[in-house]
Amino acid sequence: MRSPFAKICGLSTEAEVQVAVDHGARAVGFVLTESPRQVSVERARQLAQGLPEQVPGVAVFRHEEVRQVIEQTKAAGLTWIQLHGERTSTEVAQAQRAGLTVVRAVRISDAAQAFEDRGEDWLLVDASVPGSGEAWDYAAARKLTAGRSNILLAGGLDPENVVQALELSGAAGADVSSGVERSRGVKDPQKIVAFLDAVHALEV
Repeated sequence: MRSPFAKICGLSTEAEVQVAVDHGARAVGFVLTESPRQVSVERARQLAQGLPEQVPGVAVFRHEEVRQVIEQTKAAGLTWIQLHGERTSTEVAQAQRAGLTVVRAVRISDAAQAFEDRGEDWLLVDASVPGSGEAWDYAAARKLTAGRSNILLAGGLDPENVVQALELSGAAGADVSSGVERSRGVKDPQKIVAFLDAVHALEV
């Protein structure tokens, strides 16, 4: 048995990356699309240079064309890519052929077919409004993802509710950004530690 997968997303400083790694984050995310948490490709490359081999850096995108985001992910020296928006199995396979691990993100309000397996390595189930920081009915994810072991949960998670959210959803891991911030786009190291400690207290 091991604790659930935990990803800390929207990092922008070396100190944030270090505290996430030191306290057991299994992945860290860098937002390369328009967002209060956006960093440049060059900045993401700088931040990723200090990552241990077992902790991948994840490039996060919204609706950009897949060839473009593959190039940016590679330029940043990252090995995982998180794709929001309507994504096809062809796009997923294209990113995987480029050597990237693919996290395909869907919203809980999306149609049921969005939850079908399109070959992604991880399926991230997010809130209806990603990035809003608002909690949602995490139990609803269990039915839509039944039988799948590669589910990550996101949206409105924080150190106080992540354990219950994981238990309700049956997800294999959690992804957090705004829930570990002191203000929009500014991470709180103590909240990062508290979030990771909460996740690590569980076993799946």
